[in-house]
Amino acid sequence: MARPITDHDREQVRTLHAAGKSRNEIARTLGRSPSTVSKIARELGLTFDRAAEVAVATEVRRADLAARRATLALALQAAAEQLREQLFAPCTVGEFAGRDGDWHETHLDRPRFTDQRQIIGAVQTAVSTSLRLAPAEGGEGAEQVRSMLGALGEALQQAAAHDDADDDGG
Repeated sequence: MARPITDHDREQVRTLHAAGKSRNEIARTLGRSPSTVSKIARELGLTFDRAAEVAVATEVRRADLAARRATLALALQAAAEQLREQLFAPCTVGEFAGRDGDWHETHLDRPRFTDQRQIIGAVQTAVSTSLRLAPAEGGEGAEQVRSMLGALGEALQQAAAHDDADDDGG
């Protein structure tokens, strides 16, 4: 047989509810079932509706994620800029060659065209992902992105022209 609800139970529910405890926490504290705690709360005009608190917590989480996305977008932009600097920087290319598979290194004034295309692809991926994470809203930031993308396009055209000239013996 169920234990009767006492005034002491009611007072504890009121006190614990005021302290922000959940229905299940109150039930564990009192050694009562959650349905009994709900019944007492109804009698006292109390509710366990935490929609407002959940809404605030959700908004805080959303803002936190937005800040993290913005930080990641900045890091991706920085990575894109570092990669772009490699387009015409001196580099060392190494490979195994010959019958014995000896390691050979060659120092170049700039990466090979195929490597430049891969660098540009990586830059494009970083910039595109950055813009998806934190879209440009116009103004100075958008102009910087357009400028960077324009410079990348020019660099690719220059690399292609230079590579074509090398292929023609020029």
